[in-house]
Amino acid sequence: MTAPYTFDVFSSLDGFGAAGGDWTGYWGKQGPELLDHRLAQYSEQQRMVFGANTYRAFARMLAGSTEESEVRDPWVTRMRSLPATVVSTTLEGALDWADATLVHGDAVDVVARLKEESEVPLRSHGSLSMNRALLAAGLVDRVQVTLFPVITGRTGLDPIFRGAADFDLELIEHRTLDSHIQELVYRPALHT
Repeated sequence: MTAPYTFDVFSSLDGFGAAGGDWTGYWGKQGPELLDHRLAQYSEQQRMVFGANTYRAFARMLAGSTEESEVRDPWVTRMRSLPATVVSTTLEGALDWADATLVHGDAVDVVARLKEESEVPLRSHGSLSMNRALLAAGLVDRVQVTLFPVITGRTGLDPIFRGAADFDLELIEHRTLDSHIQELVYRPALHT
C-alpha cells in the first residue's frame, strides 16, 4: 500500500498563493477556527515534502520571526517539528529544520519512492512548481485548497496552477471556517 500524498495550498479566489502590497499573512482573514483546524490537521503523524524554494522561504520567514508573530502560529510550529524531505538539485549542506532530510534528484522520482516507503501520509504545503509536476505524474492523491475571500488581481503573487496540466476534480471534503474561509479537498484525475 502506498502512502497518500496531499498537496495543501492557500489561495485567493483568483488563484494566487500569496500577494504583495499591504496584504498580511492569510490575507488578514484568519480566525480561531482556521488556526485550530490547521493545528489538528498537522497534529497527525505525517511527513512533509518541500521543494527547495518553499523550504528556503519557510526557513527565512521563521528565522526572522518572533514567538508572538503570526508566522509562529501553533500549526506552523507543529509543521516545523514534523519529519520533512526537501527535494532539491541546488541546496547543499545542513538544513535548518529539526528533522529534515535533503534529497537530491527529480521530485517525481523522489516522491514516487517516498510513497512506496513511507509508513505515514505525505503532505506538502506550498511548493507550487514541484506539486504541479507531481500532479502531472499522477502522484498527488488529494489537493487541499484553503480559499480565502479575497481577489488579488493587481498584487497577486505565485499563481498556483499556471502551467499545470488539465485535471478533473472530485470534491471529497469541504468545510467553512470562521464563516468565510472555504477548505476544499479534491481527488485529482488527469483530464484526457
